[in-house]
Amino acid sequence: MRINHISKIVGVGLLLFLAACGKRYSVPTQYSERDTVANLYPDYTDIVIPANIAPLNFMVQANNATAIVAELKGEREGQIVTGGGKSLKVEIDTTEWRTLLNQNRGADIIISIYAKMPTGWVKYKSHTLTVAEEDIDAYLSYRLIEPGYELYRQLGLYQRNLTNFDERPIYENNRVYYDDDNHCVNCHNYQNYSTQNMLFHVRANHGGTIFANGSKVTKVQIKCDSLITSGVYPSWHPTKNLVAFSTNKTWQCFHLYHDEKIEVQDGASDLFLYDVDKNEVQMILNDSTQYETFPCWSPDGKWLYYCTASDPEVDAEILDTIGSIRNNLVYDKFHYNICRLPYDDATGRFGESEMVVDCHSRERSASFPRISPDGRYLLYAEGNYGQFHIWHLSSDLYVKDLQTDSVYALTEANCDDVDSYHTWSSNGRWIVFSTRRMDGNYTRLFITYFDKNGHAHKAFCLPQRDPEHNIMLLKSYNVPELTKDAVQISEGTFRQCIYETEGKKIIYKPKYQKQ
Repeated sequence: MRINHISKIVGVGLLLFLAACGKRYSVPTQYSERDTVANLYPDYTDIVIPANIAPLNFMVQANNATAIVAELKGEREGQIVTGGGKSLKVEIDTTEWRTLLNQNRGADIIISIYAKMPTGWVKYKSHTLTVAEEDIDAYLSYRLIEPGYELYRQLGLYQRNLTNFDERPIYENNRVYYDDDNHCVNCHNYQNYSTQNMLFHVRANHGGTIFANGSKVTKVQIKCDSLITSGVYPSWHPTKNLVAFSTNKTWQCFHLYHDEKIEVQDGASDLFLYDVDKNEVQMILNDSTQYETFPCWSPDGKWLYYCTASDPEVDAEILDTIGSIRNNLVYDKFHYNICRLPYDDATGRFGESEMVVDCHSRERSASFPRISPDGRYLLYAEGNYGQFHIWHLSSDLYVKDLQTDSVYALTEANCDDVDSYHTWSSNGRWIVFSTRRMDGNYTRLFITYFDKNGHAHKAFCLPQRDPEHNIMLLKSYNVPELTKDAVQISEGTFRQCIYETEGKKIIYKPKYQKQ
């Protein structure tokens, strides 16, 4: 017993010794000043951030510098002095960071960067971090996928705790390619910012739609002769066990001479409603002359928004061609509008469609409608054509104020490269979206503050423990979704359901009657 007691004392002493030997930084007393802000990667200068976000670790890009000192000083109170050596990486202590941000909610943090050069220390022009009053939801789900188009290999769904750097897999597919096990996972979706009701699709082998309710996991085969294909893009009703799906006949085509090498097209698409409790499917819209896709419920459940396009007018010569060849020739003539259908909770019926955003008349195209939690703003991606804007350089984020009918781009958050798939926070103050602004090839996730006046602010990259993470990661982020709680079901439970069950077949009912 005495040996154990001594070993505990030695262990504690060793920890204290190691902590004491940790690198300590102090603000240089002698330096020359520069009139430019330090070049940071990622760019975390002059942004608005949530008080519960993980530390914004960064590296300074400065030729000939051998060390960095960073002073973070709160407008109200608090200070952090940290730094980095030859790597010029600044990694901030999580506990100190959290304290400083909470001390300065609604105020600024002044960042002063010092670099040690061969001629001595230099101080760059200070920049600010504004700490918002409102937090962001703690959990963010996304897919990580390699930039390949033939094999569903090494991809998965993951969940990140935004208050720190913890990331865990929700489900990963096969890490090694096998014909019998090759499958894709996509289109994860949650009900009302909670993981208690969630779903995602499995494609190819072991295919089906995986539903999770609490601790229960079920596979469903949402397909029948009356549907174009199985369920594709989903949207949970905010309070009822109903999911609106699109069903799409989709393919990829590849350009030989084009800045955008890939185009994803719909050959046909409809909307249907799936009743989770009854395992029943009923058609909502199946007009053969329209391409209806990307359903999205309003927060009160009274409206179902969606995108729709008509066949473009083309020359008679092109009309003589059939199937995907025809659509490939007119890929840039497809212009999607945003419409909505009223939904009667009591009768379960949809009313007549009405136009919400007319992009076709402007030769533009809308995609991914999302309604803010207060029901006021419609957020969507707008590009020159088509509906799969994650490949389109022209894609930017737009909002429509549903109270004033004004439509405008979120200029402060957008960039010259792709800005597309997006999610609101549950308080409506934060938007997470995908963009290719960092290198033009890989999709990364950025966060922007959306203030009470309906204006976005400069967006910033999802923070990582290692500032070089996005340089080294050879995968793209896809479909960000914010939730207030973490997924409780283990990856093993999902895997067992996917591999060991065939999935129950849906019951198809006649089309919903209009009001």
